[in-house]
Amino acid sequence: MIRPKQLPLPLPVRAALGREDYFVSRSNGLAVALLDDWQSWPNGKMILVGPAGAGKTHLAHVWAAETGAAIVPAADLPGADIPALARGPICVEDADRSAGDRETEEALFHLHNLALAERQPLLVTARSAPRHWPLVVADLKSRMEGTQTATLPDPDDTLLAAVLAKLLADRQVVPTPDVIPYLVRHMSRSFAMARDLVDALDANAMGRPRGITRALARDVLARLEAAPKKRAE
Repeated sequence: MIRPKQLPLPLPVRAALGREDYFVSRSNGLAVALLDDWQSWPNGKMILVGPAGAGKTHLAHVWAAETGAAIVPAADLPGADIPALARGPICVEDADRSAGDRETEEALFHLHNLALAERQPLLVTARSAPRHWPLVVADLKSRMEGTQTATLPDPDDTLLAAVLAKLLADRQVVPTPDVIPYLVRHMSRSFAMARDLVDALDANAMGRPRGITRALARDVLARLEAAPKKRAE
């Protein structure tokens, strides 16, 4: 019997962003608790800090679903209707990545002040704490540095396993049962590595009848770990 060869058909990645899809562990529990307690934020504002892939956008969507907040990238603020945004809860994403652009900073400063005046909660996300942002608007710098922060640290083993499982599920691929435990034991503890690993595993599994196996995971992890060394040589 001749079996048809499996064709590599890449499927779109659909990130699950509901509360039930976000795994809470000891490492991120405090940040999640602070976000849940949004009605008690000092001056009604908070900055959610964490590395790429830590789940800032996921938590922003969870918070927005609970509060009815609008979510806007900081880079889009200069062309936005700031007074309209300030009339309801608002989340500004990636504020640090637009730091240094005076027009964006002035728009964020205006939104910040209007939100406080309207008594509307303001959530800001960033990869680093405000003291590290290259802000040029002094008044915004003082307001951001005076804002409470919640930090998403690098994951513990439990969270790392959950992140790998979610990223694989987002890509609609199912690894063999021993893949995730193997990766957690051997990979570096970072969200960036988890994302890179899943991207590489998904790409390399296309066309393989057995899909993502421990042998494939071992080979992909070895290649990813060797890549920085080769670039440094």
